[in-house]
Amino acid sequence: MTSQRVTLITLGVADLAAARTFYGRLGWQEHGQSQKTVVFYQLNGAVLGLFPLNDLAKDQGRPNALLGVGAMTLVQNFASEAEVDAAYSAALSVGAKGLKAPEKVFWGGYSGYWADLDGHVWEVAMNPFWPLNDDGSLTLP
Repeated sequence: MTSQRVTLITLGVADLAAARTFYGRLGWQEHGQSQKTVVFYQLNGAVLGLFPLNDLAKDQGRPNALLGVGAMTLVQNFASEAEVDAAYSAALSVGAKGLKAPEKVFWGGYSGYWADLDGHVWEVAMNPFWPLNDDGSLTLP
């Protein structure tokens, strides 16, 4: 089995109910494995989890840690600039904070950034050098 993989991304959230509502309003469908204390979303080959910040710190073995956000970016790639614009607008319409409106960028693509209720940063992008697979997944050329 390869070690170069990510199977689960867990975001620490201040208010699980609010985060659950936010991602639901984005159109994300919870997986049946979700519980009262954790939410799961099936992605293409991986899972995104939402877990209360304090519980996440305890689970990591550092119960008094102040967990931060914004030091990494979660990226959704799209096939067109119009799809990027639509995804960005959809996020803002359900309460995301716009960080940078989509625009043409120096590396030849098109992208913008928004943050969820807890400050987790998402980039929506179209990279003309990385065509998407039919299922929306990405395999580097």
